[in-house]
Amino acid sequence: MVKEPRPGRVKTRLGQDIGMTRSAWWFRHQSAALLRRLVDPQWDVFLAVSPDGEGMSSRVWPPKFPRLPQGSGDLGDRMARMFQTVPAGPVCIIGADIPGIQRQHIAQAFLALGNHDAVFGPAMDGGFWLTGLKRVGPVPVDLFKDVRWSTRHALADSLATLKGKRIAMVAALQDVDTYADLCALREQKSTT
Repeated sequence: MVKEPRPGRVKTRLGQDIGMTRSAWWFRHQSAALLRRLVDPQWDVFLAVSPDGEGMSSRVWPPKFPRLPQGSGDLGDRMARMFQTVPAGPVCIIGADIPGIQRQHIAQAFLALGNHDAVFGPAMDGGFWLTGLKRVGPVPVDLFKDVRWSTRHALADSLATLKGKRIAMVAALQDVDTYADLCALREQKSTT
């Protein structure tokens, strides 16, 4: 899921700390690096773009990746729509603001869907960087309803919409929403 990297439209909480132009620049380069890392013959990569019109015709994103408009609604509405729109089979949706995502994380998530109905990759702030569905039947109608997005409750609320489903968890990763998150990532890199 990617937003067109325009100042004031993307990474606005980070932009409040470092400036909107710098935060859009960070997102654009982070997304490009992520796309380069994720190409793998084991899966197809689609870009769910926002805003719809501008994202579908954008020259920012490499043309080799098929694009789908995210459509309207909150994050949950848009992710649920992607689960219903993409071709049949297991699907994982990720955000583009998680510098630590590697191919092995995606492979682990798809592997987990072999014997689970859903998979999540928790984020350190109580949200999640990945969600996936096996999609053997229809997408649950209540999926992501009443989730408190951008709060420490986002993952717990999302899990509550999948009652009775077998859910797997993969690695917890750090997303970047604020300057403090960016600093935490730098510190983590310097100690590893």
